[in-house]
Amino acid sequence: MNNEQYGASLLQRVKAILLQPRAEWPVIEAETTSIASLYKSYILPLAAIGPVAGFIHAVVFGNSFFGITHRPSFMSALSSAVVSYIFTLIGVFLMALVIDFLAPRFGGTANRNNAFKLAAYSATAAWVAGAFQLIPGLGMLAILGLYGLYLLFVGIPVMMKAPEDKALIYTGAILAVGFVAGLIFSVILAPLMLLTSSVPEVGNGSLSGSVNVPGVGSLDLGELEKAGEKMAAANERAQSGQATTLPSKQLAAMLPAALPGGLVKTNTHSSGTSVGGVGASSASASYGDDEKRIDLTITDLGIAGSLATLGGAMNMESESQNGTVIEKMGKIDGRLTTIRYDSASKDGRYGMIVGDRFNVQADGYADSIADLRAVLNQIDLDALEAIGRSGE
Repeated sequence: MNNEQYGASLLQRVKAILLQPRAEWPVIEAETTSIASLYKSYILPLAAIGPVAGFIHAVVFGNSFFGITHRPSFMSALSSAVVSYIFTLIGVFLMALVIDFLAPRFGGTANRNNAFKLAAYSATAAWVAGAFQLIPGLGMLAILGLYGLYLLFVGIPVMMKAPEDKALIYTGAILAVGFVAGLIFSVILAPLMLLTSSVPEVGNGSLSGSVNVPGVGSLDLGELEKAGEKMAAANERAQSGQATTLPSKQLAAMLPAALPGGLVKTNTHSSGTSVGGVGASSASASYGDDEKRIDLTITDLGIAGSLATLGGAMNMESESQNGTVIEKMGKIDGRLTTIRYDSASKDGRYGMIVGDRFNVQADGYADSIADLRAVLNQIDLDALEAIGRSGE
């Protein structure tokens, strides 16, 4: 299928699900589509509408609030759009797991592929409505995306085989459980927000309307395809009952007892959660005291780790300095890395994605960025890399 045919097919599906959902859901249910293909052919392009529209609006018109317009720097707006895009993709994944998990509890049939199709196609209204952000004054029309709740309601009996008289309460349960799951994952997946930590703060944007345009890399479609393949493989493991993340206690065991400079471990914390058999886990430890303290964290992002690498697929690099504070984002030794360091207070943060799955982060006091990076070497990064590659 060439680009023109693909575009026509995509537009036809969008129009059909929005205008004739009761007729289109049976057609969708009969299709044999893998999760990876669904991401590549439908979710990835449509989920980008809102972030791209928001990015263009921010750099062209600025963001207005109570009569004050702020025009962010180009890279700040772009980084925010990338993170928004990543979390939109993760949101589809979480919603699909919730739909599949709840199906038997409302007289339906669990079907992971159908759950993904239901989550993706019911989100169409919200994604298309995101385009209203391009037009000043019409951004509030994005609320029309709530039509997606109706699409979800209509699709449940067809896709998940739940009785029609239970579709309404099933829809409500999906929203409730999805909301709670989202809150839990937002805490455990907080390291992903490092993707925006290396761009200038709001104060570094321009209220005068000027735009700072540093170099911007291209989107690596190959990396996007790899991410889809990894998610599909992880999904198959989840369906077969295999764990998709390491136990938090196993992560805690990988944290060293002490760090160079005589910093001894003072406390540890570990946590984990899962929805529909897929989850994330994290372990952290504090070293030293309040005068010279470093926190070391390992987070197993599981399937979401593949999505985190989309930031790297954008080939984005940024570097800024505000007084004594330097912030960087980009690939170092092939790993997506974020750095923030204040040479005056000697306080900083160094984080990286290892094996397209684990986020490791050192946060605290260090004499230099190199010393902060050396702290991460106290973790067996090669072992994490191997686990990430093997998908165990």
